[in-house]
Amino acid sequence: MKYSKADDIKARIDSLIDDLGWHYIKKENLFCIRSFDAKTRAIARIWGIGKIFTQVIGLPAHYIIEVNAKRFDKLTAKEQTKVLIHELMHIPKTFSGALLSHKGRYHSIGQRQVDKWFEQLFRP
Repeated sequence: MKYSKADDIKARIDSLIDDLGWHYIKKENLFCIRSFDAKTRAIARIWGIGKIFTQVIGLPAHYIIEVNAKRFDKLTAKEQTKVLIHELMHIPKTFSGALLSHKGRYHSIGQRQVDKWFEQLFRP
């Protein structure tokens, strides 16, 4: 599988973080890539550097958002934005390198929640 740095996605992510007020996300520790020839059905994925790396190696928490070029690039701008919001929602407020699941005790990451945040972007 091939990867390339996705500066266009990174710019959109940085803008979303500001517009949504999610300032707990450290933009300098968030990277974006575009994958080609991926065998996954996923449109996008998020990867985190877990606690073992942050504690044992001493690395600060980092995240990588991967967009699957074959699927993501075919979407409308609106659909792409919703996918990026969805991926960002997996980052906990502690920015620890961990990932939030789709269903948790105090959170849920689903279409309804993504739509709520998306609509907030366009409120006057």
